[in-house]
Amino acid sequence: MKILITGGTGMVGSAFRYIASEYSSYKFVLVGSSDYDLTIVEECNAMISDHRPDAIIHLAARVGGVKGNSDFVADFYSDNIKMNTNILDSAHKFRIKKVLSLLSTCVYPDKAVYPLTEDQIHSGPPHVSNFGYAYAKRMLDVHSKALRKQYGCNFICAIPNNIYGPRDNFDLDCGHVVPAIIRKVWEAKLNGGEPTFWGDGKPLREFTYSRDIAKALIFLLENYEGSEPINIGNMEEMSIHSAVNKICKKLKYDGQIIWDTDKPSGQFKKPSLNNNFIKIGWRNSNYTSFNDGINQTCDWFLENYPMNIRGI
Repeated sequence: MKILITGGTGMVGSAFRYIASEYSSYKFVLVGSSDYDLTIVEECNAMISDHRPDAIIHLAARVGGVKGNSDFVADFYSDNIKMNTNILDSAHKFRIKKVLSLLSTCVYPDKAVYPLTEDQIHSGPPHVSNFGYAYAKRMLDVHSKALRKQYGCNFICAIPNNIYGPRDNFDLDCGHVVPAIIRKVWEAKLNGGEPTFWGDGKPLREFTYSRDIAKALIFLLENYEGSEPINIGNMEEMSIHSAVNKICKKLKYDGQIIWDTDKPSGQFKKPSLNNNFIKIGWRNSNYTSFNDGINQTCDWFLENYPMNIRGI
């Protein structure tokens, strides 16, 4: 079975290279932004025509942290809505058997009932800090359901939580929380400074290792046919403050930490419930612990810093 993976040079896409030996019955075709511009429908058509996959895992997205989403909210919406629409329409045109699109917990309403369950996705507006990206991701769910209803397309969606791992984006303005913490702490250690983080560190987050997400997506391709999105993230939860402390310990940084409480902390918490994922056979024991995942991520960062780190 040939699986085409958009966003193949990103963090989750590149994770398929590491797990490929465990899935010898599959051929993974990883494509990146330098191969095709997915905001152009003709490029999407060419990509599928060139590779003729049996299935598509759609990971490509314009992503970023609180600052990136706030500063470029219109660009985040426009670029992502174009990519998502083009991919699904092209997949339908070429009669791809199955398409699995990756969403984000930001699709959930700001005023939600915790833990986050899949039936709440469209029950209210998302958090103001990333509403452009969030609405574009919500439309992946809507578009997938519309194509399923009108044409019978087997298009499904998965919702991870905060993903981290090797080959993450370590850009300080547009990177997510874990890679930003790693880079700030390491450069403070190198330069003798003090890392500064937005907010007070109290918000709670769930973190899932990138290779676990790759395995979870293969599991869904094999075992899930439903029209509703499904939560696939690790439910182990911790504060940003705790994550900073664990990363400081791994990188052997014992200096001062500055919390800039004049800056926004982001949504206080957004725990997700993965019961539906467990019901179809996934096990919570399949997830990598945060300590092990951070050790592997920091090891990769140190081996590649600074020449091979995105965002530097």
